[in-house]
Amino acid sequence: MTAFKTLDDFDLTGKRVLVRADLNVPVADGQVTDATRIERLVPTLREIIKVGGKAVVLSHFGRPRGKVDPEFSLEQVVPAVVAETGHQVGFVPTDWVDVSAVKEAIDAAPAGSILVLENTRFHEGEETNDPELAKRMASLGDIYVNDAFSAAHRAHASTEGVAHLLPAAAGRAMAEELNALEKGLGNPQRPVIAIVGGAKVSTKLDLLENLINKVEALVIGGAMANTFLHAGGLGIGNSLAEKDLAETANRIRDKAEDAKCAVILPIDASVAWKFEANAPHRYYAVDALDPDGMILDIGPGSIERIKAAIDEAATVVWNGPMGAFEMSPFDHGTVEVAKHVAARTKAGKVVSVAGGGDTVAALAHAGVKDDFTYVSTAGGAFLEWMEGKALPGVEALKS
Repeated sequence: MTAFKTLDDFDLTGKRVLVRADLNVPVADGQVTDATRIERLVPTLREIIKVGGKAVVLSHFGRPRGKVDPEFSLEQVVPAVVAETGHQVGFVPTDWVDVSAVKEAIDAAPAGSILVLENTRFHEGEETNDPELAKRMASLGDIYVNDAFSAAHRAHASTEGVAHLLPAAAGRAMAEELNALEKGLGNPQRPVIAIVGGAKVSTKLDLLENLINKVEALVIGGAMANTFLHAGGLGIGNSLAEKDLAETANRIRDKAEDAKCAVILPIDASVAWKFEANAPHRYYAVDALDPDGMILDIGPGSIERIKAAIDEAATVVWNGPMGAFEMSPFDHGTVEVAKHVAARTKAGKVVSVAGGGDTVAALAHAGVKDDFTYVSTAGGAFLEWMEGKALPGVEALKS
């Protein structure tokens, strides 16, 4: 993908580089508990400072709703940035109304500095993409670099507005993500199989509608599959389902058939009578379920069917678990399928791209997060990309 510029297109020597990062990381008792997003930011920061540029980091943190709230100060994240970069990091408690003091702090910092500015969402103009706030942000830098794909689906001042006011580029993590996504659905090796799970069809209607026109096979798992099974006239007992979306589910299957996209649903399931870890369970064919039970995972026949479909694919795109993976033994289907994709990837048989909050957690639980071709931590942005939607933060880099 070459529609955007990268760090390679600019001389960063001595420049003030505004880096839109995603430091919205989980924090407990003042400590960052998952530094994955910070880790992925490090290559961009190091490239800037090694040539004497000043990396001025912009990010949101939490939902302070346009007001200064110490609970959401980015100062608590700075120690984790220091730990990951191995470099001293300055913190500037930004006044987004009058940035004169911020300019002085940036100018006073020596070449090769990293500075983290205060939470962009402490100003209500951030989320409304206020052009005046974007101008104030732009006045702090010479070049703008967006390295936060996870925030690219938001047209905010720091993600979209400022990108039109300065020479703009994708950071290393952003470029890696966009190139990986291009391999997933933009210009993939075929055949492509998409694995989609999770709880509700209603939250993934746009995703399913988009995928059936882009992939050769679509695996539907999790409680989503229950809605499709119900729509097909099967009894699903007390399983979680959106029965009012039966007509929608059948319409999606009809469209998939017209698009020559195979829809793969569970043929058997792990059924329990209580929604709790290690609850007694049995395997049933989906056409012979206990009317008092609930489906909590796919069964062994379904696992083998999905594995066989993966074996025929050149590209796998994954969003959502196959069952209630947070509870043993109902993690079995997700873990087995994940391990199979990972093994095929390591063998060079498939390109695998996965993303979404539950998906990342599920792959980590299966111990294979590092064995996929690419795993996105972007959440909402990854989902909107899979839905075929234009992402404002990415589009702004192209203009």
